[in-house]
Amino acid sequence: MTATAKKGRVDLDQTRQALLDLGLDFAAEGLPELNETAAKENLPAHRFLDRLLETESSQREERRVKTCLKLSGLPTGQTLANFDWGFQPGIKKSEIETLATCEWVRQHETLILAGPPGVGKTHLAVSLGVKAVANGFGVAFFRLEDLLHALKRDADIPPRRLKSKKYLKVSLLIVDEVGFQPMTRQEASLFFRMVSYRYERGSTLITTNKSVKDWPEILAGDEVMATALLDRLLHHCHMVQIKGRSYRLRDLERMLK
Repeated sequence: MTATAKKGRVDLDQTRQALLDLGLDFAAEGLPELNETAAKENLPAHRFLDRLLETESSQREERRVKTCLKLSGLPTGQTLANFDWGFQPGIKKSEIETLATCEWVRQHETLILAGPPGVGKTHLAVSLGVKAVANGFGVAFFRLEDLLHALKRDADIPPRRLKSKKYLKVSLLIVDEVGFQPMTRQEASLFFRMVSYRYERGSTLITTNKSVKDWPEILAGDEVMATALLDRLLHHCHMVQIKGRSYRLRDLERMLK
């Protein structure tokens, strides 16, 4: 007696195998339960098929989002749902929710979140990155220090080969913590090259503690380069200026009470 005979067969096995052969693994897994539901609810054949395909589609989408979030480098646990809007009443929730539609990403526009440390810039940036992934856009998150390391590592690569680099090919590049440390002239030049390439090809989101007028000091004191870079960044740009108390200081105040 074969192993298959010992286990026994059911009428769904042939259907399940056909689904697996077609690469519909999630539909195959959910087939028995859906078949029982269809019988109990007396579903017509097309409604049963709708639910079977919906299972496959939703599970594939869940897997895609999970994989893309992992590849993006986005920190976990920061979403618009858990952002403390009440602590930062100066932020227009409606403006952020409009940005969360990701139309600006589709239009290859820039977003700058500016404000002092601790006011929620990174949280908002990550949250918008999560929304972009959910909407099907490729996203990469870099702290400026890590991005500059990658740019310097690739400094001698010919431009035609740079197109495959993550920081150039994604639809949305998020650069966090710009302005906390000034760049060297080499770093400023490489950062300018990256911004120039992405200009009108992809979207860039930058969080910074510096106002636009202070950007020359970030870029090695080079006013000409700063002007050229800002010309590209601000051409199609959304600017969100955040003012308010620091979340980290709030937590410290609670501890000291």
